[in-house]
Amino acid sequence: MSAKPELRQTASVDIEASVQKTETWQLNKKFTVYKVVVVSPTECWFVFRRYNEFYKLHDILKKQVSNLQLKLPGKKLFGNNLDPQFVAQRREGLNAFVQQLMQDPKLLNIEEVRTFLQLDGHCQTTEEPSTEDTCEKAEEDENLNLGPSERTYAKPGDFEFLHVIGKGSFGKVLLARHRHDNVYYAVKVLSKRLIVRQNEAQHIMSERNVLMKNLHHPFLVGLHFSFQTRDKLFFVLDYVNGGELFFHLQRERTFTEPRARFYAAEIASALGYLHSQGIIYRDLKPENLLLDSVGHVVLTDFGLSKEGLLATDTTNTFCGTPEYLAPEVVRKEAYDRSVDWWCLGAVLYEMLYGLPPFYSRNTAEMYAQ
Repeated sequence: MSAKPELRQTASVDIEASVQKTETWQLNKKFTVYKVVVVSPTECWFVFRRYNEFYKLHDILKKQVSNLQLKLPGKKLFGNNLDPQFVAQRREGLNAFVQQLMQDPKLLNIEEVRTFLQLDGHCQTTEEPSTEDTCEKAEEDENLNLGPSERTYAKPGDFEFLHVIGKGSFGKVLLARHRHDNVYYAVKVLSKRLIVRQNEAQHIMSERNVLMKNLHHPFLVGLHFSFQTRDKLFFVLDYVNGGELFFHLQRERTFTEPRARFYAAEIASALGYLHSQGIIYRDLKPENLLLDSVGHVVLTDFGLSKEGLLATDTTNTFCGTPEYLAPEVVRKEAYDRSVDWWCLGAVLYEMLYGLPPFYSRNTAEMYAQ
């Protein structure tokens, strides 16, 4: 992505950054990287940094700024640097360091700070190579188009992007507030370059088409706006704030039978509606089921959905999540919409017993069952 010199004069209140997560990477040995998420009025990106990179930045700032007040967590000379409690404490300390940094506009104009936060062109980086390529360049494909149903009256500037609430293969999901009506949305921001590189344009457009139909059903996440810039696609979706069913199931281990029955009925209603529209969902699992503010189920993520299938039509694409695949999918046979009902049965079983019915750490063994 091309540099944006206008950010040079942006007040610190307009740019936010935080150290939100950690990951363990491994080259010659294991090490921890810290995910720094940066949000401007129109964009959001992230950068992976190791502790030594924070340390070097702090050392540079001490030499350039007199009476520097920034505090950095100290180095650990002994013990296990991968200890979860130590990593969590260090992340909190590094987040406090970043928060202090963001409060000083003068510090934000120092070249090393801007490079550290990728304020002038964003590319995920650290001193070691990453396993992902999320650097989005201006030369991304301009021909990937949302088509005639695009709502062109919406644009990025209409939204205040607050923070990252999710990440996928082609981009991020941001919590955003519409500046005119104060409604909160989940905005899915996708990289055209990554979509084209992985030959997924048809799937993305299919997902958009499915989402447009979902506004007519209470248990399906709906699409309110779709628009694009030169290098990104934007899907503005319902913001569902009750968390994933997966999270609640992990926390509580199992649900009572009445609760599981309630969720299953709402999921069945959502699947039935999709089928009536000629759509097979194909990826039902607790991670794709959200709960809204009053506890109703909302089905999300339609990236594997298949459009245009009548009741007797079949397809044969092998896709889905191993724990929930129907037998005919595993056998790579032609299948119809009934595979969604198999998945619902597997999810219902998991809600009642804590694990999918054929779960095994060995995928081949699970398929054999």
